[in-house]
Amino acid sequence: MRFQLSPEHRQFAATLHELLGGADTATAARAWAAGEHDRGLKLWRALADVGVFALLVDEAHGGLGASPVDVVVAFEALGYHAVPGPLAESAAVAPALLTGDRLTALAEGDLLATVVAPPEVPLALDADVAGVVLDLTGAERTGTELVRSIDPARRLFRVPGARAAESPAFDRGVLAVAAQLLGAGQWLLDTSVAYARQRRQYGRAIGEYQAVKHLLADVVTRLELARPLLHGAAVAGETFTRDVSAAKVMAADAAYLAARTALQVHGAIGYTAEHDLGLRLTKVRALAGAWGTGTFHRARVLR
Repeated sequence: MRFQLSPEHRQFAATLHELLGGADTATAARAWAAGEHDRGLKLWRALADVGVFALLVDEAHGGLGASPVDVVVAFEALGYHAVPGPLAESAAVAPALLTGDRLTALAEGDLLATVVAPPEVPLALDADVAGVVLDLTGAERTGTELVRSIDPARRLFRVPGARAAESPAFDRGVLAVAAQLLGAGQWLLDTSVAYARQRRQYGRAIGEYQAVKHLLADVVTRLELARPLLHGAAVAGETFTRDVSAAKVMAADAAYLAARTALQVHGAIGYTAEHDLGLRLTKVRALAGAWGTGTFHRARVLR
């Protein structure tokens, strides 16, 4: 199967990159990690204005009635720019769980939603700022116990939720997170390439050394292998369980390699909290286990 993004999809991606590229998302993410949500919510309002939260909402409730491909396009950009908040939960999962006025509010960006889906999603992301916390049955849940996260910008809360069978809503959450991982991996690659071109050792840019070229080429290969699996899962329809799990595994592995390589290329500066690299390193580690671990998704592929 040959898959290619349409001109409309490419324009949507370009719009999001232009919007987020000038929005100082790194500062918003750091503030979000400290429990200060104003900057992040301003970003969410801007995303709502371009239709991100309306993608999977039907037209009768003010949505766009778009496809999972549109979700992948959006979430690659969101992952690239490290936008904080329960994005997958609000834009990809909640549209299947909400009805009526709440669904309309979600599409318009007036309602943030988060989801708990044990055992694969045992903690609710950003339950303190979400207007509604749901499980996969659509029931509302409550909980305020903050749990330490490897990614400070992913504020996790212990919330009881009913164990529910896997569903298309669950798989859309997986798809969105896989796209975020691919976007984060692409940012790590782009940033590493740019740094390798300007950082000089022994009178030459470090990117001129073959060992560094090989490291970066391996990342390119992994990302390009993951991308068609992700896009293929997006067009597979509602019975895409194995496809979306394969996409999540490959995207997580590619993003992890991109993160490890970025640290090698940047050296000591990559370990500093002030460098934006750190935001993606912790994001990749957290997203790799979000909406199902690698072990869980590999088992689904083998069913």
